[in-house]
Amino acid sequence: MTAEGAITADLGTLALAAVGHAGSGPLAVSGWSADMLQPCIAALRAAPGERDRRLVALAAALDLSDAEIAAAALCLAVERDSRTARALAEVQHPLGSSRPLLGLVATALEPVGGEVLALASGAAVASGLIEIGSEAAALPERSLSIPLPLLGALTGHADAWANVRPVTPPRVPLPDAMRAAATARAGLLAHRPRGGMVIRSASASEALAAAILAASVLGLQLARIDGDPPPGLAAWLLASGHAPLFAPRPGPGERWPLPPLGHYAGPWFVLPGLDGVIEAEEPPVEWLLAMPDEEARAGLWRDAGAAQVDAATAAASFRQGAGRIAEAARRAHDHARIEGRGALEWQDIIAGVAAGAASLDMLARRSDAQVPDGSLVLPPELDDALARLVTRAQLRSTLSRGLGTAVSARYRPGVRALFTGESGTGKTLAAHWLAGKLGLPLYRVDMSALTSKWIGETEKNLSAILGAAEHADVLLFFDEADSLFGARTDVSDAHDRYANAQTNFLLQRIEEFDGIALLASNSRDRFDPAFARRLDVILEFPMPEAPARRDLWRAHLGDAHQLDDAALDRIAIAVDLAGGHIRNIVLAAAARARAAGTAIGWEAVAAATCEEYGKLGRPPPHLSR
Repeated sequence: MTAEGAITADLGTLALAAVGHAGSGPLAVSGWSADMLQPCIAALRAAPGERDRRLVALAAALDLSDAEIAAAALCLAVERDSRTARALAEVQHPLGSSRPLLGLVATALEPVGGEVLALASGAAVASGLIEIGSEAAALPERSLSIPLPLLGALTGHADAWANVRPVTPPRVPLPDAMRAAATARAGLLAHRPRGGMVIRSASASEALAAAILAASVLGLQLARIDGDPPPGLAAWLLASGHAPLFAPRPGPGERWPLPPLGHYAGPWFVLPGLDGVIEAEEPPVEWLLAMPDEEARAGLWRDAGAAQVDAATAAASFRQGAGRIAEAARRAHDHARIEGRGALEWQDIIAGVAAGAASLDMLARRSDAQVPDGSLVLPPELDDALARLVTRAQLRSTLSRGLGTAVSARYRPGVRALFTGESGTGKTLAAHWLAGKLGLPLYRVDMSALTSKWIGETEKNLSAILGAAEHADVLLFFDEADSLFGARTDVSDAHDRYANAQTNFLLQRIEEFDGIALLASNSRDRFDPAFARRLDVILEFPMPEAPARRDLWRAHLGDAHQLDDAALDRIAIAVDLAGGHIRNIVLAAAARARAAGTAIGWEAVAAATCEEYGKLGRPPPHLSR
């Protein structure tokens, strides 16, 4: 401090001067007195220079004493400048190295309350800003240092730890309504010390984009915490201007406690998916990201490069969230580039949507089978019912408009259909045909991978699949669904009680599903009676009669055969099997014919038919010429 009272030093220089005054050697400063320390620190707290700005702000947030802020400045100074480190090492020789010893610091800062135990138990050490060395020595002879990530944060070179990393913004534009909602909810956090926000969505990228937007309203960036928060996290968050982000995946009914954040009293964010209960000292702000309406979806498609007409058609055809639209648009652009087009066309959008959703690829298997109209041979009444199902699915977003409040108040846009019938009657083929008509990718749920012997895992798996499917707008196909949605049983022990509770959850979740779900089973009787009420459509796929079987033979054989109409009639009458078995027979007959170098003939069909009946354990029909 000059005679006029102006500050000519920073906090690190003041701390070094105090050390020099307490000892001797290269750090000694002429004209320095101990009573100058406190007013200098106060002046620099009030008007910090650029070198001290972050440390002073952190000290205010942690409520550090003058001795603690000076000790932190000293630790920072020796890490910043090698000459300072060597000078301090000389002062501390032979006991210490280039990092200050706690005893020396306490002695030097005694005029501002420096004391060994006070420093060792104060907020600077408790928050992780200062670390006490692990030397096998008494407390005064142990070193003080600042962790490397905090050094970076305090010097403007943000560094990440092994399980703490700054978040990279996803390429997910958000609709205006969601941006307004983020601003409003961020405003709530601004008035809640230690308050947090729980953002729920089936799309991790969409939830992350919403969290980043809400944090930016508060002037903060996000840092994702994986695992237990490391010591010093609170100080690092405050110094670097980050808010902590957690992304657990609790299952339905599971509780996830917020990890302790120590001295950090700012906002926090949790992205748990759709399920689970987040436990925190202060009740968090809950935000369930809503599905954008048709107008908002059209705007997102336009922003992604689609023409106005195509954007409107895509918004009306596909009920997708912002994250899914961004993903589908990127794949559409890839398709356009492969086809040599500079701008998106409708066929590119169709290809981008049909390419599937990354959020589902780990949960179910995508099927690319294309089933034209001629391949689906069904009774006329079943054809009509499937056509009505297509219409119902296409109108699902707007179906409740103009209807009474008894419908509109509880309406959900999901469509749930059950296909029943014996194996091979066309249930799976009809599911693929329906997906083609709607322009949606079909995901087949692997029931063996979905169900688990561990309590709660089946529910967790199903909830994850349904949530991802809702957001991505795909067609979910549950084959052998009765194994999952079977009838409840009388309770005789704890296992029955849990099984019934699981069935109750599954029935409730499928009723709340906002996407399109097709379930297939060999028998309707295997389902819980309460399940029928939760379905929009139940279609029975009968065993085909002889005329339908003839059409199935024609559809499967194509032109690569030598059978006349009379032979096809005889086969259709004699072979009383469903379409799936006819397909097997045709493939086996084709293999025989190719091996013989001929077209498919009577003998090849007869032999393949005997094999198929043998697989079923049934005697074959008489097919001699």
